[in-house]
Amino acid sequence: MLPLEGLTVIAVEQAVAAPFCSSRLADAGAHVIKVERPEGDFARGYDAAAKGQSSYFVWLNRGKDSAVIDLATGEGRASLEALIAGADVLLQNLKPGSMDKLGFALERLRKDYPKLICCTISGYGDDGPYADRKAYDLLIQAESGLASITGGPEGPSRVGISVVDIATGATAHAAILEALIARGRTGKGADIRISMFDVMADWLAVPLLNSEAGNPPKRMALAHPSIAPYGVFQSKDGKGILISIQSEREWKKLCADVLEKPELPGDPRFANMVERVRNRQLTDQAVGDSFATMQRVDLLKRLADADIAFAEVNTMADLAVHPHLRRIEVDTPNGKVSYGAPAAIFVGEPRHYGAVPGIGDSPSTAKISHVRTQST
Repeated sequence: MLPLEGLTVIAVEQAVAAPFCSSRLADAGAHVIKVERPEGDFARGYDAAAKGQSSYFVWLNRGKDSAVIDLATGEGRASLEALIAGADVLLQNLKPGSMDKLGFALERLRKDYPKLICCTISGYGDDGPYADRKAYDLLIQAESGLASITGGPEGPSRVGISVVDIATGATAHAAILEALIARGRTGKGADIRISMFDVMADWLAVPLLNSEAGNPPKRMALAHPSIAPYGVFQSKDGKGILISIQSEREWKKLCADVLEKPELPGDPRFANMVERVRNRQLTDQAVGDSFATMQRVDLLKRLADADIAFAEVNTMADLAVHPHLRRIEVDTPNGKVSYGAPAAIFVGEPRHYGAVPGIGDSPSTAKISHVRTQST
């Protein structure tokens, strides 16, 4: 039996943040009913990368039922009311105020359904000067300052995934699980409000505190502002290898066993972390010149033998065939689609994952194969 079996989640959701949360609840056995407008969640049209279907939608809507409800009609609102009346959780990320205008104000729902756990996701929360602003992932990346510390010296950059949406969905997931535990003890529901801006402000605590202390972070691409060497260096055959040297012991090991320059740590310019950071250009040149004399395979072996922390700078094509990649397969209206498995592994309890619904479909009882590794 899965941990959330027997629980019903009504998800009046669209795009990424709320669907990320509800997909994880579905993975754990909850019956998730995704309420869609007649034309469907607009994320269904984001791209056509998954057998002609949206990669976002296929990733984030497995294991759910799709209920087409036109909330502009009285009949549609009555249908949603009936669903909520039998639910344990109501999750929604519509435009602020939308649910209130439709007759589903949280104050009323909490009164009528005291055991209901309500989770509302918004851009900026319920009050404050930006409360009524529209908010999407990239907008919050910019507004929160995340983009200002991402990228290289040439300018700010977007994080390469929808990190704000994903972080917000993960925060909502954790909060709902907390509320379910609390309800099991008290019998009372909860009213959870989560804003995308708040989530990012929380995640940005370290750069914020450093900035307020007079050390604003610099954009350094794949380098570290306070550690050297910590960055990307090219092998002789042009492969980017990222190394991280965290201690003086590792620095001496790198110099002796990989660079074959055991004398470097005795140079005052490289004698400790402070000096290596101060002389970052010289430090990086010493490492880079040595790496450039070695083929990738030989360099990786030396790093591994010396127990130096390293990673290759891979592409998505590299990830697709990565020997460490775990995958799941899900059924979709256009056939099976394979992608990276959820990270949590419950030892001795293999998970199965439900199908992705077409508009108005209810395939939540359909199950698929176990998680498998890339090599299988």
